[in-house]
Amino acid sequence: MTNLAFNKRAKYDYEILKKYEAGIELTGPEVKSAKLKQISLKGSHVTIKDGQGWLLNCHISPYKKARLEGYDPTRTRKLLLHKKEIDSILGKLKQRGLTLIPLGVYTKRGLIKVEFGLCRGKRKYEKRELIKKREAERKIRRALRGKLE
Repeated sequence: MTNLAFNKRAKYDYEILKKYEAGIELTGPEVKSAKLKQISLKGSHVTIKDGQGWLLNCHISPYKKARLEGYDPTRTRKLLLHKKEIDSILGKLKQRGLTLIPLGVYTKRGLIKVEFGLCRGKRKYEKRELIKKREAERKIRRALRGKLE
């Protein structure tokens, strides 16, 4: 399993409640470009419309050796999910304040997969608490490392 891209801001901005895995429908040049790690999940999200999963605003750079006429790098791409998974996700999305955010793109047995999570947005004070906690842990580690040397 090779990690091609991951969403750095997802864990900071959102509380991830449940993770899902889906295949992604890509064209040939998009697959080659994605395998060269020319993919960005910044600002992208997942939506369920008409019983299908869709990945919106994911940027896949054009493959240099392919024809570029009419290529849209941020086009909407279909996610390959089972009907039961879609129904389960839809049931959970009806709860207030939940959204679907892509967490990473990777290869699995030669296929490109997207991991996305059912997330709840964090509030500003929750983010501040997380930063304070991380700083405190860092100071403790520094102090312990200083005593050990």
